[in-house]
Amino acid sequence: MTAKPRVLVVGGGFAGLETAFGLRHLLGDRVRISLAADREDFLFKPNTIYLPFGADEAPLHIRLPDPLFRRHIAFHQGSVSGVDPDALAVELTDGTRLRGDFLVLATGAAMHPQEVPGLAEHAQSVWTPRQMRSLGRRFQELKDAAQAGQHRQVLFLVPPNNKCAGPLYEIALMLDTWLRRAELRSHVHLTWTTYESGYIQAFGPRLHRVVEHEFAVRGIEGHTSAVVDKVGPDEVRYTDGTTRPYDLLVAFPPYVAAVDHPGLPGDDRGFLTTLSVTRQVHGHPQIYAPGDAGDFPVKQAFLAFLQAHAVAEHITTMVDPALLARPRPFEPISMCVMEMFDRATFAQVPLEETGDPAHPVRVAADAGDRYRVGTSPLWRLGKKTLGLYLPVQFRAGRPFHSGRPWQAMELALDGMARTLATGPD
Repeated sequence: MTAKPRVLVVGGGFAGLETAFGLRHLLGDRVRISLAADREDFLFKPNTIYLPFGADEAPLHIRLPDPLFRRHIAFHQGSVSGVDPDALAVELTDGTRLRGDFLVLATGAAMHPQEVPGLAEHAQSVWTPRQMRSLGRRFQELKDAAQAGQHRQVLFLVPPNNKCAGPLYEIALMLDTWLRRAELRSHVHLTWTTYESGYIQAFGPRLHRVVEHEFAVRGIEGHTSAVVDKVGPDEVRYTDGTTRPYDLLVAFPPYVAAVDHPGLPGDDRGFLTTLSVTRQVHGHPQIYAPGDAGDFPVKQAFLAFLQAHAVAEHITTMVDPALLARPRPFEPISMCVMEMFDRATFAQVPLEETGDPAHPVRVAADAGDRYRVGTSPLWRLGKKTLGLYLPVQFRAGRPFHSGRPWQAMELALDGMARTLATGPD
């Protein structure tokens, strides 16, 4: 290790930025930090759900060079072409070679619609802002047809190997409210199908019941354990032989790793296999994979923050053991707010891995009163507050979990969760 240790972070998303800003917050000038990313801006992806309904995209972007410069973090723009695990080095496509004493691979996930025959050709996907804007145009066409008295069928589809379908649930519920407000809902039939045995299966029975109730009162036809076989131009066929027609198909495709890392251990989707509590890559103690690049079965922003925080604390103890008595391990507690336009659902769900590929995570056995789910119009304010808080933190070069702003946010969320949560099962 060099006199002033070097940390190289690869990736400019939630996990990469949280790790870099967290390290600077914890270690100050005791460490040199560099960050490489294929884009020069950060996208606040959770709020792209509003784009199909006319929201402005510009506020969702943060220019990376500005906060990184403020925190004395060197920025390199470029895509990864290779990783040398032994040298702790990364090569970019322009030939730049970067090295560190610690390497954080926060290179994220990508969509792989080609996995399902016909999905890429016929479905409207939700992932990038461009796809969200395209979906907005399709929704406007849907509204125009309904205003002309024509009936339309919208089918929402979650195929196997999707790692977090929450945003698609939000879009389906928001579409229902949007159409009702325009007094056009009776002209549009909404159907939901998912391969999982329960709605948002990973987050347990309480969230399943919330979605089940919302679908029932909103007249959304829902189907679980519906595994897609192939997609045609106007219908979807499932493995049980069922077919369902559509005029508009909206799908959240299967996930794969965004970057291939030959020479490092990965699972069948390309996600790097890690030690759960530290996010260290197996067999490579100075390489970490927080967030979507790693093998935790659920891909979600809040879980990425927690993993990045664990990585930053672990590296801190390696650099200067006197600063932290003991690094906090990654404890998977999902926190999310599901938007519906007229109300929202908050969920705080302690998770544990099962080792079962069909049900890779479940609500932790010791979750107790930490497992909270509740629905209220007030949670829309909570989601908007989070949407303002995080960009402010990142624009200032501060981690999500730090300082008095986070303490105040945490207290507010905890108070609302205790007040608005439903009772135990």
